[in-house]
Amino acid sequence: MKTGSKKKSLFKSYQFPLILILGIVVGSLIGWFSPDFGKKLKPFGDIFLNLVFSIVVPVIFFSISSAVASMSNMKRLGKILGYMIIVFVVTGLIASVIMCGAIHAMDPTKDMEIELTSAEVEEAPPLSKQIVAAITVDDFPALISRKNVLPLILMSIFFGFVVTSFGEKGKRLAEKLSFLSEIFMKMIKYIMYYAPIGLGAYFAYLVADLGPQLIGVYAKTMLGLYYPLCIVYFIVGFFIYAYFAGGMSGVKIFYKNILPAAATSIATQSSIASLPVNMEVCEKIGVPKDIREIVLPIGATMHMDGSCFAAILKIALVYELFGNDFVGFGVWIPAILIAIMSGMVMSGVPGGGLIGEMLIMTIYGFPMEAFPIIATVGFLVDAPATLINVTGDSVTAMMVARIIEGKDWLKTKVNNKI
Repeated sequence: MKTGSKKKSLFKSYQFPLILILGIVVGSLIGWFSPDFGKKLKPFGDIFLNLVFSIVVPVIFFSISSAVASMSNMKRLGKILGYMIIVFVVTGLIASVIMCGAIHAMDPTKDMEIELTSAEVEEAPPLSKQIVAAITVDDFPALISRKNVLPLILMSIFFGFVVTSFGEKGKRLAEKLSFLSEIFMKMIKYIMYYAPIGLGAYFAYLVADLGPQLIGVYAKTMLGLYYPLCIVYFIVGFFIYAYFAGGMSGVKIFYKNILPAAATSIATQSSIASLPVNMEVCEKIGVPKDIREIVLPIGATMHMDGSCFAAILKIALVYELFGNDFVGFGVWIPAILIAIMSGMVMSGVPGGGLIGEMLIMTIYGFPMEAFPIIATVGFLVDAPATLINVTGDSVTAMMVARIIEGKDWLKTKVNNKI
């Protein structure tokens, strides 16, 4: 009886991930063996994506503002933000160094021949203008848009901070904000019931539409280096991070719960679109409410290990195309800094890497004839890069929790069934 009960409990724990995997596998097989039919399923996938996209803005606003407004200890908020930034920078540096080393060891661009074609690309705006546009908007309607996530995050933090300045009145509003945050999280749970169908349909479309593009001159770079490296980083790198966060218990609970966020990230190719699902994942993992509601929304815009991988690969590829060797610290250090800079604007929207690609082109002064090449690479790396970005946010939240709450934080949360 005990063995049967244990098996039943195990199946119940993994029931939804298994159903989600089944939906994705079935959809992928449909897209591969019947591309025409697979493309027709796209509207069913679009319904799921639109539901997720439409809930992103209120989730960001209410989760962050309620988390900040509910904090009686501003010192704790400062610690969360401080350690979060440290973890972001450290993991971004690690990812960039790993990619530099992998390129140096494997040299995937050697003897690659790609025909350059001319392309008309708008001149990048001045850096000062880009910074202003990245952190502010000129009208309120623009603020409540997933296209302006960083300004929305900053305004949410500011709003929550101002609420705390009203004392008892502020506490009453903070409770209402927290309740609204819970409502939208409940909505996410209902939306996820449709995920196996929606993601299955969208994967049918993706495989039908993009499968042939994985064959050709880019195959060596993508299949030979980038995709395997993302898989290894997801398995080995995140294993190490999760182990640091909570030992083997941290590793087990991370990989047990991360699949819905991982699948959504691949389908949407957007960290912002994956945020609602990622919030639910971290709740199941047991990351404290205030930490997950601050780290995840900010991480969806500013923490992108996968995008650092991609930026280094793009720089190396264009280097080789124009007869330059991507070797030496003098080449790698600027590339790493640029990877982290470009990563800050790459995951907000699907295909958002074009801005980062323009940054690479203008800083290095590469001829614009290379832009179609770098843009195509960006398109092909988008899905696995977003996978690393999104799941990296989850494990980052775990690490921040471990630093702030202590080494036994996860044990306490599990015992309390939070």
